[in-house]
Amino acid sequence: MEANFDAIIIGGSYAGLSAAMALGRALRKVLVLDAGKPANRQTPHAHNFITHDGETPAAISAKAKEQVLEYPTITFKTGTAINALQQDGLFIIETDGEETYTGRKLLFATGIVDVMPDIAGTAECWGISVLHCPYCHGYEVRNRPTAILANGDIGFEFSKIITNWTQEITLLTNGPSTLKEEQIAELEKHNITINPKPIKSISHEDGYMNNICFEDGSNLKLTVMYAKLPFIQTCPLLQTLGCEFTDAGFIKIDEMQATTVKGVYAAGDNTTMMRSVPSAVAQGNKAGAMINHQLVNEDF
Repeated sequence: MEANFDAIIIGGSYAGLSAAMALGRALRKVLVLDAGKPANRQTPHAHNFITHDGETPAAISAKAKEQVLEYPTITFKTGTAINALQQDGLFIIETDGEETYTGRKLLFATGIVDVMPDIAGTAECWGISVLHCPYCHGYEVRNRPTAILANGDIGFEFSKIITNWTQEITLLTNGPSTLKEEQIAELEKHNITINPKPIKSISHEDGYMNNICFEDGSNLKLTVMYAKLPFIQTCPLLQTLGCEFTDAGFIKIDEMQATTVKGVYAAGDNTTMMRSVPSAVAQGNKAGAMINHQLVNEDF
């Protein structure tokens, strides 16, 4: 069996496109397969990315795709990978469009899926006024009364971080607090309110929240909330191939962006809690270079 491509990249957002550019400039024949559902598709503006600060995520991605496709060895296909297997030292990818591709190396730049809580309005506000990262969005909502949806150790640590951007913080545990007594004392010392009331819904207009409604009928009026939500991996094919994961649920990689399965690499949000556009771009660039380096060593 002969490979159609030197590398197949599953996921054509920031990490995937960055890897594709590195490989295209290394004269490698590459397929980028993208389902077209980036995690930040609702986010109005991307920040903390020099030369692109304040642009829409879609504009950054579109420009990246345009530049990547200037390299003639790069092929971009819209579709979802539904099956993956190894055969004769190659990777075989099948898509929902009943297409089959073979590649020598495989890169997962598939991101993660945030699991929304059972709180009406959260999904509509996610990435707009319910935020995941203060480094990405904290400057724009600085000094506002702010809620944090979290509990336990995560809630405590995240509350500490957010004090850098605002001193008016309410920690919403959405049920009984699991904070330790010493953590509660520290939060109270910094005037952080702990509210254990179960949340019913988030009132909003086009994703911009204006009120948090609790199950007991009370309300908390504010315009911004951070949330530490659980996640799942977007692509189940990592398990199919036998890739290992960290205790936190990320793909286990080494310093070369290589997974625990030989020939399979990963980059972007699916590998790290450092979840941002510049981080994904950096990981993708490194993964592309490492894949080319491995190909060179195999062929020399």
